[in-house]
Amino acid sequence: MTNGAGGSAAAGAVLLATILASGMAFMDGSVVTVALPAIREGFGAGFAEGQWTANAYTLTLAAFTLLGGAAGDAFGLRRVFMLGTALFGVASAFCGLAWSVEVLIAARAVQGIGGALMVPGSLALISAHYPPPVRGRAIGTWAAASAIAPAIGPVLGGFLVDHGSWRAIFLINLPLAVAVLAVTALRVPDGAARRDAPMDWTGGALAVIGLGLVAFGLTRLAEPGGGGVIDIAAAVAGFAVLVGFILYERRTAHPMMPLALFADRQFAGVNLLTLLLYFALSGALFFLPTALIEAHRYPAALAGSVFLPFVLVMGVLSRYGGGLADRLGPRPVLTVGPIVTGLAFIALAPAVQNGGFVTAIVPVMLLMGLGMGITVAPLSTAVMNAAPASLGGAASGVNNAVARVAGLVAVASLGLAVGIGFSLALGGEAGPAADAVRAAGFGAAPATADAAATLLRSRATIAGFGAATVICGVLAILAGLVGWLTVRPRAEG
Repeated sequence: MTNGAGGSAAAGAVLLATILASGMAFMDGSVVTVALPAIREGFGAGFAEGQWTANAYTLTLAAFTLLGGAAGDAFGLRRVFMLGTALFGVASAFCGLAWSVEVLIAARAVQGIGGALMVPGSLALISAHYPPPVRGRAIGTWAAASAIAPAIGPVLGGFLVDHGSWRAIFLINLPLAVAVLAVTALRVPDGAARRDAPMDWTGGALAVIGLGLVAFGLTRLAEPGGGGVIDIAAAVAGFAVLVGFILYERRTAHPMMPLALFADRQFAGVNLLTLLLYFALSGALFFLPTALIEAHRYPAALAGSVFLPFVLVMGVLSRYGGGLADRLGPRPVLTVGPIVTGLAFIALAPAVQNGGFVTAIVPVMLLMGLGMGITVAPLSTAVMNAAPASLGGAASGVNNAVARVAGLVAVASLGLAVGIGFSLALGGEAGPAADAVRAAGFGAAPATADAAATLLRSRATIAGFGAATVICGVLAILAGLVGWLTVRPRAEG
């Protein structure tokens, strides 16, 4: 733990390096979306190849996060953090210079591995260099920057694609990676590694294979035309491997995910809260732009901009949420925040039905930003405070893996709810227009320009989206109740 003037300078360097590194990782999850048309055109790639340009990154980021957190504990947080940053930078260079779509997809997968080493290490480094009385504010600053990065991604990516090349969205990471490595090497102290505890390579392999299969299967299920035997078998096999992983972790002497962490009620509860809240958040926000485009013919740029009020409010409040948790303890914040967010999810259904950008959508997104803004930093703080300092990397890795997997599961499973709501809204309708809308389905290109079909599509889209947002709202409110029941009234260091 750092202290004194030198310690303060080192802590500031830690915060700068971790914000830059995590910002790169989170931004690269969103920046590619606006570049996919240009990438497909440049390589003559199909729709599936374009999708995997985005999905390869998400898949490996989710699958390797646990391993990245444990590696930081075993080999030293600073060392693994720098390794992840270097790997992310090299992979970004290959993305920017890719000579085929296959090379691009492979490089994106390696980027995800680099991100999985950086992100848990970022949170663990902050926890290691900031004492409990000020840790929440530091984590809040990190969370604020991490929240803003995904919103900047599409804006920055659109500018670079329009005024340069899609390759620039990856090459811009190189100077950032160099800056992170320089600051870390020169200013961040090298913490002790647990060299007496060997790395759990078997557990790591089981976690990567299990999460990878689950992520692959669920990603395929969420794609158009997904749901085949191979997709379902991959997801089921992944869950089976994860069960084997848990059984192995119970027996091995040096587990990468110490199950003893879950004996702490706060640690177990906060991870359950994370699962519920990020499932709801990922699901609601994934379907929102499509619903606005389909129901009200929003231009794509306007549909994407609905996230800005949410992310900006969330980013500004995250720092204050961390300070509030320092003063009051995380329990009240982790109760009120998810409940407010859940009410915002439920309010999204009538807001989308209304369709007004300023009058309906923006107020709900601001309310959502308020709820998440006071939740994100205390959530991370509660996780780190519930774990021993020697297992900070593993604790952060577990929580980040839970959040990433929750998002993957949400998109696949809530797609079923959206489809059911969409179909029920068309249940009593007959005729060519209704048949055309049924054939196209939610989120597909309009099957016909007929006015009756357009009206039916709008109504069915709103119903399908509403079914998903009600589920998301209930789960987020349940997350708030979990926070009240499991989080200790005061943060403990």
